[in-house]
Amino acid sequence: MPKTDRTRFRKKLWREYVWHKQTLRQLAEKYDHSIQWVQRQLDYVSIQSSNPAYKKIIAVTDTTFFGRGYGILVIRCPRLKRNLHCHEVQTETPEEYMRARRHLESQGYTIEAAVIDGKRGVLGVFNDIPVQLCQFHQIAAVRRYVTSRPKLEAGKELRAIALALPTLTESIFNELLMLWYGKWKDFLKERTYSEDGKRWCYTHRRIRSAYRSLRTNAPYLFTYQKHPELHIPNTTNSLDGFFSKLKQLLNAHRGMTIKRRYRLIQEILD
Repeated sequence: MPKTDRTRFRKKLWREYVWHKQTLRQLAEKYDHSIQWVQRQLDYVSIQSSNPAYKKIIAVTDTTFFGRGYGILVIRCPRLKRNLHCHEVQTETPEEYMRARRHLESQGYTIEAAVIDGKRGVLGVFNDIPVQLCQFHQIAAVRRYVTSRPKLEAGKELRAIALALPTLTESIFNELLMLWYGKWKDFLKERTYSEDGKRWCYTHRRIRSAYRSLRTNAPYLFTYQKHPELHIPNTTNSLDGFFSKLKQLLNAHRGMTIKRRYRLIQEILD
Protein backbone atom coordinates (compact mmCIF):
# COMPACT_ATOMS: atom_id res chain seq x y z
CA MET A 1 0.00 0.00 0.00
CA PRO A 2 1.48 3.41 -0.98
CA LYS A 3 2.43 5.67 1.92
CA THR A 4 -0.32 8.24 1.22
CA ASP A 5 -2.99 5.53 1.08
CA ARG A 6 -1.63 3.96 4.25
CA THR A 7 -1.77 7.31 6.07
CA ARG A 8 -5.31 7.92 4.84
CA PHE A 9 -6.39 4.45 5.95
CA ARG A 10 -4.89 4.90 9.42
CA LYS A 11 -6.75 8.19 9.86
CA LYS A 12 -9.98 6.46 8.80
CA LEU A 13 -9.30 3.70 11.30
CA TRP A 14 -8.65 6.28 14.01
CA ARG A 15 -11.94 8.09 13.30
CA GLU A 16 -13.84 4.82 13.55
CA TYR A 17 -12.11 4.02 16.82
CA VAL A 18 -12.67 7.43 18.44
CA TRP A 19 -15.90 8.84 17.02
CA HIS A 20 -17.79 5.70 16.00
CA LYS A 21 -16.91 3.88 19.24
CA GLN A 22 -15.55 0.86 17.40
CA THR A 23 -13.57 -1.43 19.73
CA LEU A 24 -10.23 -2.98 18.86
CA ARG A 25 -11.93 -6.35 18.41
CA GLN A 26 -14.59 -4.95 16.11
CA LEU A 27 -11.98 -3.21 13.94
CA ALA A 28 -9.85 -6.34 13.83
CA GLU A 29 -12.82 -8.39 12.61
CA LYS A 30 -13.86 -5.74 10.10
CA TYR A 31 -10.42 -5.51 8.47
CA ASP A 32 -9.48 -9.17 9.01
CA HIS A 33 -6.36 -8.46 11.07
CA SER A 34 -5.25 -9.08 14.64
CA ILE A 35 -6.02 -6.73 17.52
CA GLN A 36 -2.27 -6.08 17.83
CA TRP A 37 -2.16 -4.95 14.20
CA VAL A 38 -5.04 -2.53 14.79
CA GLN A 39 -3.26 -1.14 17.87
CA ARG A 40 -0.10 -0.51 15.84
CA GLN A 41 -2.02 1.32 13.11
CA LEU A 42 -3.74 3.54 15.67
CA ASP A 43 -0.46 4.36 17.37
CA TYR A 44 0.97 5.60 14.05
CA VAL A 45 -1.65 8.35 13.78
CA SER A 46 -0.39 11.78 14.82
CA ILE A 47 -2.74 14.17 16.62
CA GLN A 48 -2.40 17.65 15.15
CA SER A 49 -3.93 20.83 16.50
CA SER A 50 -4.18 24.11 14.60
CA ASN A 51 -3.15 27.34 16.29
CA PRO A 52 -5.87 30.04 15.91
CA ALA A 53 -4.68 33.38 14.64
CA TYR A 54 -6.76 35.38 17.15
CA LYS A 55 -4.71 35.54 20.33
CA LYS A 56 -6.86 37.43 22.86
CA ILE A 57 -8.87 34.85 24.77
CA ILE A 58 -11.21 34.23 27.68
CA ALA A 59 -9.87 31.20 29.56
CA VAL A 60 -12.61 28.87 30.81
CA THR A 61 -10.74 26.43 33.04
CA ASP A 62 -11.67 23.17 34.72
CA THR A 63 -10.41 19.68 35.54
CA THR A 64 -12.18 16.35 35.28
CA PHE A 65 -11.03 13.02 36.67
CA PHE A 66 -11.36 9.49 35.27
CA GLY A 67 -10.64 7.67 38.47
CA ARG A 68 -8.32 8.15 41.37
CA GLY A 69 -5.10 9.96 40.47
CA TYR A 70 -5.76 10.59 36.77
CA GLY A 71 -7.42 13.67 35.35
CA ILE A 72 -7.31 16.19 32.52
CA LEU A 73 -7.00 19.95 32.99
CA VAL A 74 -8.50 21.89 30.07
CA ILE A 75 -8.62 25.54 29.08
CA ARG A 76 -11.29 26.50 26.55
CA CYS A 77 -12.00 29.80 24.83
CA PRO A 78 -15.75 30.20 24.18
CA ARG A 79 -15.02 33.11 21.86
CA LEU A 80 -13.12 30.76 19.53
CA LYS A 81 -15.23 27.71 20.44
CA ARG A 82 -11.97 25.86 20.89
CA ASN A 83 -10.15 23.94 23.60
CA LEU A 84 -6.70 25.52 23.53
CA HIS A 85 -4.86 23.48 26.13
CA CYS A 86 -5.09 20.18 27.98
CA HIS A 87 -2.65 18.17 30.06
CA GLU A 88 -2.78 15.21 32.40
CA VAL A 89 -2.85 15.76 36.17
CA GLN A 90 -2.78 13.56 39.24
CA THR A 91 -4.28 16.23 41.51
CA GLU A 92 -6.01 19.56 40.87
CA THR A 93 -3.60 22.18 42.20
CA PRO A 94 -2.88 25.87 41.52
CA GLU A 95 0.52 24.81 40.14
CA GLU A 96 -1.18 22.81 37.39
CA TYR A 97 -3.30 25.81 36.40
CA MET A 98 -0.19 28.00 36.35
CA ARG A 99 1.49 25.46 34.10
CA ALA A 100 -1.47 25.68 31.69
CA ARG A 101 -1.46 29.48 31.74
CA ARG A 102 2.27 29.69 31.06
CA HIS A 103 1.95 27.27 28.16
CA LEU A 104 -0.78 29.36 26.53
CA GLU A 105 1.16 32.58 27.02
CA SER A 106 4.25 30.94 25.53
CA GLN A 107 2.12 30.27 22.43
CA GLY A 108 1.39 33.99 22.12
CA TYR A 109 -2.06 34.08 23.74
CA THR A 110 -3.18 36.98 25.93
CA ILE A 111 -5.67 35.91 28.59
CA GLU A 112 -8.10 38.80 29.09
CA ALA A 113 -10.21 37.07 31.77
CA ALA A 114 -10.61 33.66 33.37
CA VAL A 115 -13.57 31.57 34.49
CA ILE A 116 -12.74 29.16 37.33
CA ASP A 117 -14.62 26.57 39.37
CA GLY A 118 -13.61 27.95 42.78
CA LYS A 119 -10.91 25.42 43.61
CA ARG A 120 -8.82 26.74 46.49
CA GLY A 121 -5.74 28.68 45.34
CA VAL A 122 -6.64 28.88 41.63
CA LEU A 123 -7.83 32.48 42.00
CA GLY A 124 -4.23 33.48 42.72
CA VAL A 125 -3.10 32.10 39.36
CA PHE A 126 -5.21 34.74 37.58
CA ASN A 127 -5.16 37.55 40.16
CA ASP A 128 -3.90 40.11 37.62
CA ILE A 129 -6.94 39.80 35.33
CA PRO A 130 -10.74 39.73 35.81
CA VAL A 131 -11.86 36.39 37.26
CA GLN A 132 -15.38 34.97 37.12
CA LEU A 133 -16.22 32.21 39.60
CA CYS A 134 -18.57 29.67 38.04
CA GLN A 135 -22.06 30.32 39.40
CA PHE A 136 -23.05 26.70 38.79
CA HIS A 137 -20.20 25.48 41.01
CA GLN A 138 -21.19 28.01 43.67
CA ILE A 139 -24.77 26.75 43.67
CA ALA A 140 -23.46 23.18 43.92
CA ALA A 141 -21.26 24.17 46.88
CA VAL A 142 -24.26 25.57 48.77
CA ARG A 143 -26.23 22.43 47.96
CA ARG A 144 -23.48 20.25 49.43
CA TYR A 145 -23.73 22.18 52.69
CA VAL A 146 -27.51 22.49 53.08
CA THR A 147 -28.64 19.64 50.76
CA SER A 148 -31.20 20.02 47.98
CA ARG A 149 -34.02 19.81 50.53
CA PRO A 150 -33.04 21.78 53.63
CA LYS A 151 -35.14 21.10 56.72
CA LEU A 152 -34.45 24.38 58.49
CA GLU A 153 -35.97 27.64 57.26
CA ALA A 154 -32.59 29.41 57.29
CA GLY A 155 -31.19 26.76 54.96
CA LYS A 156 -34.21 26.98 52.65
CA GLU A 157 -33.87 30.75 52.32
CA LEU A 158 -30.11 30.62 51.74
CA ARG A 159 -30.51 27.93 49.08
CA ALA A 160 -33.13 30.08 47.34
CA ILE A 161 -30.67 32.99 47.18
CA ALA A 162 -28.00 30.71 45.72
CA LEU A 163 -30.37 29.28 43.09
CA ALA A 164 -31.28 32.80 41.99
CA LEU A 165 -27.64 33.74 41.29
CA PRO A 166 -27.91 33.67 37.45
CA THR A 167 -30.84 36.10 37.55
CA LEU A 168 -29.42 38.62 40.03
CA THR A 169 -27.19 41.66 39.84
CA GLU A 170 -24.32 41.99 42.28
CA SER A 171 -26.03 44.75 44.29
CA ILE A 172 -29.27 42.80 44.70
CA PHE A 173 -27.39 39.63 45.64
CA ASN A 174 -25.37 41.45 48.31
CA GLU A 175 -28.53 43.06 49.66
CA LEU A 176 -30.32 39.71 49.88
CA LEU A 177 -27.35 38.13 51.62
CA MET A 178 -27.14 41.02 54.08
CA LEU A 179 -30.88 40.80 54.86
CA TRP A 180 -30.60 37.03 55.34
CA TYR A 181 -27.70 37.43 57.75
CA GLY A 182 -29.50 40.15 59.69
CA LYS A 183 -32.45 37.83 60.13
CA TRP A 184 -30.47 34.73 61.12
CA LYS A 185 -27.30 36.03 62.81
CA ASP A 186 -28.43 34.98 66.32
CA PHE A 187 -29.44 31.59 64.93
CA LEU A 188 -25.94 31.17 63.44
CA LYS A 189 -24.35 31.89 66.83
CA GLU A 190 -26.16 29.05 68.58
CA ARG A 191 -23.80 26.59 70.25
CA THR A 192 -23.98 22.94 71.21
CA TYR A 193 -21.99 21.97 74.32
CA SER A 194 -20.52 18.62 75.31
CA GLU A 195 -21.97 16.80 78.31
CA ASP A 196 -19.21 18.06 80.60
CA GLY A 197 -19.70 21.62 79.32
CA LYS A 198 -16.02 22.06 78.48
CA ARG A 199 -16.27 21.83 74.70
CA TRP A 200 -18.65 23.35 72.20
CA CYS A 201 -19.30 23.75 68.51
CA TYR A 202 -21.67 25.84 66.45
CA THR A 203 -25.01 24.07 66.18
CA HIS A 204 -25.62 25.01 62.55
CA ARG A 205 -22.14 24.58 61.13
CA ARG A 206 -23.19 23.56 57.62
CA ILE A 207 -25.46 26.57 57.17
CA ARG A 208 -22.67 28.79 58.49
CA SER A 209 -20.30 27.25 55.92
CA ALA A 210 -22.77 27.81 53.08
CA TYR A 211 -23.19 31.45 54.06
CA ARG A 212 -19.43 31.95 54.42
CA SER A 213 -18.88 30.46 50.94
CA LEU A 214 -21.35 32.88 49.37
CA ARG A 215 -19.98 35.87 51.27
CA THR A 216 -16.34 35.06 50.49
CA ASN A 217 -16.93 34.41 46.79
CA ALA A 218 -19.35 37.32 46.23
CA PRO A 219 -16.70 39.64 44.67
CA TYR A 220 -16.06 37.07 41.90
CA LEU A 221 -19.58 35.89 41.13
CA PHE A 222 -20.56 38.88 38.97
CA THR A 223 -17.34 39.73 37.11
CA TYR A 224 -19.13 39.03 33.82
CA GLN A 225 -21.48 41.94 34.58
CA LYS A 226 -18.62 44.32 35.37
CA HIS A 227 -16.90 43.67 32.00
CA PRO A 228 -19.70 43.27 29.43
CA GLU A 229 -17.32 44.14 26.59
CA LEU A 230 -15.38 40.91 27.20
CA HIS A 231 -18.43 38.62 26.99
CA ILE A 232 -17.26 36.49 29.92
CA PRO A 233 -19.41 33.38 30.60
CA ASN A 234 -20.81 33.13 34.12
CA THR A 235 -20.23 29.34 34.26
CA THR A 236 -17.82 26.66 33.03
CA ASN A 237 -20.73 24.84 31.37
CA SER A 238 -19.11 24.93 27.94
CA LEU A 239 -16.39 22.64 29.30
CA ASP A 240 -18.76 20.47 31.30
CA GLY A 241 -20.50 19.47 28.06
CA PHE A 242 -17.20 18.38 26.52
CA PHE A 243 -16.29 16.40 29.62
CA SER A 244 -19.57 14.48 29.45
CA LYS A 245 -19.01 13.69 25.77
CA LEU A 246 -15.42 12.71 26.47
CA LYS A 247 -16.33 10.22 29.19
CA GLN A 248 -19.06 8.75 27.04
CA LEU A 249 -16.62 8.06 24.20
CA LEU A 250 -13.94 6.74 26.55
CA ASN A 251 -16.35 4.24 28.07
CA ALA A 252 -16.32 2.36 24.76
CA HIS A 253 -12.57 1.73 25.08
CA ARG A 254 -11.96 0.54 28.61
CA GLY A 255 -8.61 -1.10 29.29
CA MET A 256 -6.60 0.99 26.81
CA THR A 257 -3.07 2.08 27.65
CA ILE A 258 -2.57 5.45 29.35
CA LYS A 259 -0.67 6.73 26.30
CA ARG A 260 -3.45 5.80 23.88
CA ARG A 261 -6.11 7.17 26.23
CA TYR A 262 -4.39 10.55 26.33
CA ARG A 263 -4.13 10.64 22.50
CA LEU A 264 -7.82 9.85 22.29
CA ILE A 265 -8.60 12.62 24.78
CA GLN A 266 -6.54 15.09 22.72
CA GLU A 267 -8.48 14.13 19.61
CA ILE A 268 -11.87 14.62 21.27
CA LEU A 269 -10.98 17.87 23.02
CA ASP A 270 -9.41 19.50 19.97
